Amino acid sequence: MKNIDALNAAEHDLLAVALGAPARQVMIRAEQIGPRTGWKDGYLSAEHGFCPPDYNEAPGALANSPGRIWSDLCERMPGCVARGRVRESVAALPLVEGTEDVIPDRALWAAVVALGMLCSIYRYEDKNDGHEGVTVSTAKYRPNCEMGDDLGEELVGIPRCIALPYWQVSRRLGRAIPHLTFFDQSSFNMKIKDPTSTYPYVGRFDNMEMRWPVFGERTEMAFQKGCAETSASFQHGPDAIAACQEHVMNRNVEGLLREMIRLKEILERMPNAFHSINTNPNSGENYVPGHQWIRWGKFSAPLSKRCPASSGLQFPPFLVMDAFLGRKKYDSFLGKEGLHLRAWLPSNLRAFIAAIEYHYRIPEFVQQSGDPRLMGVMDGIIEAYTGERGFMGTHRYKVFGILEIASKTGRTETNGLSGAPDSNEKPWEETHRQFSEAMKERLEPYRGNITIEPHEMRGTFEECRYRSRVLGRSFVDSDPNRSIAMVTLDLENTGITFQPGDRLAVMPLNSWGECAKVAAALGLADYLDYRVTLNAQWQRFAQHLGAVRHTSAPQLTVKDILRRGHLAPVTKDLALKVHDLLRASSNTVLQVLATTEWPVRGSLGDLLQAAVADTNPHIWDRAFDLTGDLSWLVDLIPVEVPRTYSISNYSQELLPSTVELTISRAEYKLCSTFAGNSDITCAGVGSGFLNPFLSSNDELIESDEDILVGVSRPLNFQLPIDRAAPCAYFAGGSGIAPFRSFWQARLASHTNAAGRDILYLGVQSREKFCYEDELREYVDAGLMEVHLAFSRDTRGLVYDRRSQDLVEKEMPPRYIDALIVEQGATISELVMSKKQGGLGGYLYVCGSVSVFDSVMNGIRKAIYNHCSATMEASDMIINKAFAERRFMLDVFMSPKPLPCNLPTIPLSQLARHTGHRPGGRMWIGVHGSVYDVTDFSPMHPGGTIIIKSNAGVDCSKTFDNLAHTNNPEVSSLLTKYFVGQLTPKPDFRGSPELASLYDLWAAYLRTTVETLVAHQFEMYEIMGASDDGTSDKYLRGSENIWSREHLVNIGLGVRMFYDYQSRLLQGGFSALFGPKMQELVLKLSFALADAATTGTEMRLPDVLGIIARAKTSPDAVATSQEVALVGQFICESSSNVRFAERGIFNYAAKSVELDIELLEDIREEACHGMDAFDSIAAMDTVSDAQRLTVLASFLMQTLERMAKKLEVFYAKLAQCKIYQPELERNPARARWNLVRRRVRDGSFFVLTQETVLGAAPAYVPAQQRKTGVDFDDVMSRIQASIRSAPKVGPAPQTLNAMHLARASTPPVETSAMTAHENNTAVRAMSSFIDANMRSIRRLSKMPPVPLTFEQLQQQFDPAGRVGRPPTPPSSTSRSPPLSALSRTTSLERMMASTHSSTHVRGRLNSRASPFPTATSHATGPYGIPEHGVRSPPTPPLDPTSAMTAMIGKLNVRSSSSSSSRGSSVPPSPAMSTASIGDRTRVGRSMSVRSVQSRRTHGTKPSTNSLRTFKLGSVGGTAGSGFVGERLPVKIAPTF
Repeated sequence: MKNIDALNAAEHDLLAVALGAPARQVMIRAEQIGPRTGWKDGYLSAEHGFCPPDYNEAPGALANSPGRIWSDLCERMPGCVARGRVRESVAALPLVEGTEDVIPDRALWAAVVALGMLCSIYRYEDKNDGHEGVTVSTAKYRPNCEMGDDLGEELVGIPRCIALPYWQVSRRLGRAIPHLTFFDQSSFNMKIKDPTSTYPYVGRFDNMEMRWPVFGERTEMAFQKGCAETSASFQHGPDAIAACQEHVMNRNVEGLLREMIRLKEILERMPNAFHSINTNPNSGENYVPGHQWIRWGKFSAPLSKRCPASSGLQFPPFLVMDAFLGRKKYDSFLGKEGLHLRAWLPSNLRAFIAAIEYHYRIPEFVQQSGDPRLMGVMDGIIEAYTGERGFMGTHRYKVFGILEIASKTGRTETNGLSGAPDSNEKPWEETHRQFSEAMKERLEPYRGNITIEPHEMRGTFEECRYRSRVLGRSFVDSDPNRSIAMVTLDLENTGITFQPGDRLAVMPLNSWGECAKVAAALGLADYLDYRVTLNAQWQRFAQHLGAVRHTSAPQLTVKDILRRGHLAPVTKDLALKVHDLLRASSNTVLQVLATTEWPVRGSLGDLLQAAVADTNPHIWDRAFDLTGDLSWLVDLIPVEVPRTYSISNYSQELLPSTVELTISRAEYKLCSTFAGNSDITCAGVGSGFLNPFLSSNDELIESDEDILVGVSRPLNFQLPIDRAAPCAYFAGGSGIAPFRSFWQARLASHTNAAGRDILYLGVQSREKFCYEDELREYVDAGLMEVHLAFSRDTRGLVYDRRSQDLVEKEMPPRYIDALIVEQGATISELVMSKKQGGLGGYLYVCGSVSVFDSVMNGIRKAIYNHCSATMEASDMIINKAFAERRFMLDVFMSPKPLPCNLPTIPLSQLARHTGHRPGGRMWIGVHGSVYDVTDFSPMHPGGTIIIKSNAGVDCSKTFDNLAHTNNPEVSSLLTKYFVGQLTPKPDFRGSPELASLYDLWAAYLRTTVETLVAHQFEMYEIMGASDDGTSDKYLRGSENIWSREHLVNIGLGVRMFYDYQSRLLQGGFSALFGPKMQELVLKLSFALADAATTGTEMRLPDVLGIIARAKTSPDAVATSQEVALVGQFICESSSNVRFAERGIFNYAAKSVELDIELLEDIREEACHGMDAFDSIAAMDTVSDAQRLTVLASFLMQTLERMAKKLEVFYAKLAQCKIYQPELERNPARARWNLVRRRVRDGSFFVLTQETVLGAAPAYVPAQQRKTGVDFDDVMSRIQASIRSAPKVGPAPQTLNAMHLARASTPPVETSAMTAHENNTAVRAMSSFIDANMRSIRRLSKMPPVPLTFEQLQQQFDPAGRVGRPPTPPSSTSRSPPLSALSRTTSLERMMASTHSSTHVRGRLNSRASPFPTATSHATGPYGIPEHGVRSPPTPPLDPTSAMTAMIGKLNVRSSSSSSSRGSSVPPSPAMSTASIGDRTRVGRSMSVRSVQSRRTHGTKPSTNSLRTFKLGSVGGTAGSGFVGERLPVKIAPTF
């Protein structure tokens, strides 16, 4: 009976069907009640998701109520901010209460947005009123009105006319505390241009306008619109999730599959919303400069400590998807804040999230179903939302670059815990890490414990999460060698979906021939199925392989390592591994290491085949021991990385069954070291696996190995949303691959108003014209235009517009640039935007770097011929197309060997190329190489400012964090802009003091460069002051900050300059003259004092004293008073600034120009100091102590010059004045206004007093000043600086605390980056003092002048005991000092030999490589003969038989290797482990450094000043830091 009863449905399921899915029921209830209540429980509907069904309903209802006064003031707010009259305007409002009888329910959302923004801007203006920076007055403006202090701490100090209705409206909306949310100021503050434009969603950037901007800037509106689009892009997500839950409840697998695919497509589309926020100044309405974020952050600060923070975590899509995916851990900082902010969401949204999280969980049902399709689509959803290339990953990388700029230019912290004082990371790096921690929490239920950072997964096997196999390879042209083939892969039951432009990442398998080479050389023929002990990387790969197969982690064998490991090309690391294992005994390996290009064209098999012939068998046996667990094999061979190929087909199936790739086989000539005199052609690893030579046997060998694949979507290579937009495709050879999917997708919907599709294709000959038949069909049907250029064929094809056909025509060979110039009229119109009168087309380039160059040259010439007068104007038109994301690139190439024998580039030369001046070049350093990215900067997808912020420094860490290092597209483009190798750190031959000083000075040089580069963003906006709106575009940027509606913009221009200059003056350039310089002074002074002769008076340059006096000098006071006057203009709104408009413009421009000049001077001095290290390292005949003394003396003089330049800076700046009536429009009125101000403040009558004769002069000659300070004075200043350093408190634990700290932080505080570096320097100084306390005490107690023996006796032995010889102090930690005479003699010898030793060193660096030449091999390298035609198929072979046959033809391990094993039977794992524990290895006889030739420095360091300084000391004049009598030091003029 029980079995029969089970045939009926369970009561639980019947109840579920009767009640419905919880998420759907919540949605239905919201749709029923919402229109009647004004949606006060939150917007939630099936059609509009979390967006308002009608964006105009609530504002319209508010406009028809007494609350209209709030919305009217919001409309006037940008003008009020610009005039500085925000508080007066708010205080003048009448009191209108927010009760039900006054404000209807339908107007609640508009009311809470308007009132919330009014309260926030009032609080912002009250805290930033011109008294927060440099000021001479303490009187603050207070409006004469009643305040809302009794309504709670949130509304203290806010006029009651807006505080009371805000409190009432918030209560009616269910908010216990009045607060402004992130979606209040973005999503609910928009109006829709065209409500009928619904594809793919309504709230698109181009379909929205900001209703009530606060500051009225274009950048503010772009940022808020971009945030609103991020939420609106999830418009259809709630309905898809509710439908998924319904199908889970009904156990409808097919219905669930459809809705999950729909949800996946929504999530894959969401990252595009981030790119509506663009940091490229040419991007028009989308431009958002990162350095202006600080103002919005202060504006949106919480009203009290109790309020929830205004954060992007409040957006419903984040919290809904976390619940959908079943996130379990919320331990990270952002995870905890997400839970906290979820509690403050409207009730409808909270109920919907709870229904998803607690009932009918979709991931659990998918796992229980065992359906591979569902599991594959679920994996795609996970990657689309929280993956590296998905929504969360894109958000993290977008924030990284913008926060880097903001942190360098004044922002003190952000939501991601970047203000944490105990962090060793830079602020934006700490935020990046916090995002990574949150991402790992989301991934943990599906990926297990993740031991690496998410960005380290990019470009690795982690991105290939599906299994596939090759179904076939077919010809796409008439080439008999099939150099280009269409490869079809099986996707059955994988759950993979893809769109046009997507790429397929493939984990290639090494050919059986390459595996046989390695197996033969290492004697692994009998060990192919032997299980290998794995290292950490291979263990992760095994676990990944098990997860893809939905099984436990497999135990990998030798064959698996050979097939899936990296065997080609031979990298430097791989060659060094073999070199170390063989203990430098192989001439072949030495010859490879002596190459001038990396990587070497060859494989590990080629290297081992050559090395086994010239290496002692005993060494070979010890290096590659076969009696153990073969763990050396996984250390030698790393896991291969995937290759990425553009998908070449478009499928309209729900789940595509196949995917097609267009693969061009990469061919290269084998290196002569391996090939000898033979000419051997090899194929690339990935392309050779997918499209092998026709003569290869790899296609004929059956194998059951899985091919791991994965789909990635490039965000910068997609079809436009507008189907009517014209598209032009530029391709070279196999670059046609992605465009096939483009035209198939566009033409599949050609009946739906598809725009023009034009293909410009460049190939070598007619035989290599790919997809000719398919293209001819589209051309004949009038659906496409195809234009071709054959570079090696005279049989041309020309598109005939009348006959719509490709017509044969004899023409000379040409490249694609000539074709573009020929079609220049059409192409130039496509490039130009609609605002420029063009077609606003979308242009795509796919091909190698050479194709990219050819296409760009052709387009420039085409625009020059038809649209512009100069090439510079052509570049501007192209740059605008890139900025508007209408010009997209997919550039690829095989690894290009880079030369390593070019002259190296020192750090100082890199630092001088920051490109901050017009016409300057921008260089960046990446992993030891230098690249000139000036020309690429306008094309950078992340914007030009992000590249500029990293100019002149080594940005390897940034490249790693952004996963650029593993991105083959980035690597391909970098090779185009390669300049040379970066000069490595000098080898100071075991001197830790010199090495430490080098690192410290290099860090200071980096700080000078970053400070200069960071200040340029605000500087150039301020320098662009122009009352007529005209200025240098390079300097001013994209917007005039000084003028709004022909009036002075106090809220933006004047306030930006006041905040900037106050931070500069009161902070005193803390990044340059603060703790980092003090740390240098401390360590250099210690080095000089420690090296001085006992009993001599040590005089050091008073660097810190010069800086302190400069910051408190009369010039600095005069400058501060002038800046305080700017603050008074903000306080007094527009009443007085109108009389000094042009004076402020002129003063600001001159001030920031002097700022730039000072920063450039400091950078130049730091560069000279950096060059000194190279000169010191070149001296071979002096001791480390003498080097340290000479270097420290020179660096101290350099620091003294920097301090003097600060004095000169203040002297120049004090000469600049705001009061310049001759510049004003009405000079007489400007003069009269000054008189009135002087009469009112009483200063006018001071001018009537008589001057006092005999006053002390302000200038003191240098001869009358103290010529130096002793070490005690230096230490006292250092200790005072440490004591006065801001106490580092605990990091704020909530977003609320962070936002409050941000709002209360005055602009005089240093930026987040400067604060981080200053804290690090203070900690380093404290550690240095603690570590050297005994020596510091000894040096501080040293007698000031030489004493007699009797005086020394009395000092050290007051009791008069003279019977024993004197002993050195017990605290001495160094060798006994040399006498002054001996020191001088040795220094004279060192200086005399400096010139000659430098010449000798130069000759040594130019010597030929010392590596011996390898002998020719008795056995030639392995190779497979090629045939021009397809050979008849041979019977299929199994892999073991195939490799056995191949091994018989190769260089095999000598018989001694086999005899040493005693048996050919592979040992058991247990025996292998025991044998490893018992044996020891013989040390290497030759280090790796001994075989690497020293690189030649290409740029001679600038050491003229250093040599002059040293030679002067030899002649008897004591320089700064030398012992003996000090004479006046002559400082070279700095101006």
